[in-house]
Amino acid sequence: MIPEKNKKELLKYAREIIKAKIEQRSPSFDLTNCELYAENRGCFVTLHKKGNLRGCIGVINPDFSLAEAVKMNAANAAFDDPRFFPLQNDELKEIELEISVLTIPENLEYSDSNDLLKKLIPEKHGVIISKGFRKATFLPQVWEQLPDPVQFLKQLCTKAGLNPFSWKESDLSVQIYEAEVFSEQKL
Repeated sequence: MIPEKNKKELLKYAREIIKAKIEQRSPSFDLTNCELYAENRGCFVTLHKKGNLRGCIGVINPDFSLAEAVKMNAANAAFDDPRFFPLQNDELKEIELEISVLTIPENLEYSDSNDLLKKLIPEKHGVIISKGFRKATFLPQVWEQLPDPVQFLKQLCTKAGLNPFSWKESDLSVQIYEAEVFSEQKL
């Protein structure tokens, strides 16, 4: 569990990274003063504008320190999410930031599609599917929009560029992870 004061600091840092990039300056502070920030963690930064997705980029595997992951993903979510135009200065005050700090993904062993459905825990599990070179993930909070496990898996397969029913095939690799999610609105 991440202490509330650290959650607030991580959100403040993500906002400062975005603001500094818009203003074409260096950030006014860095996250180097805490052991937690030095831990390698998977992390996503999500931007919402008036309740709608405005950007979301992250790394699943713990390849970067939490401080570096927040810095990198905040900038990428604001300016490099290919689904959106880069964030503009006048939008900054309308943006709500959300950070998801992930556990290390684990392979989910299952015998068939029915067993897969039984083992997935909605709103708890983030899910990664992969087949060949195709791969996609949904964070645990995506269950809020897709609460039906069948629809969740169909949409995830579609996101990966697979047939929506690929989740029923035995050659699909499935991994699960959990996320500690916190946002400016909920702190």
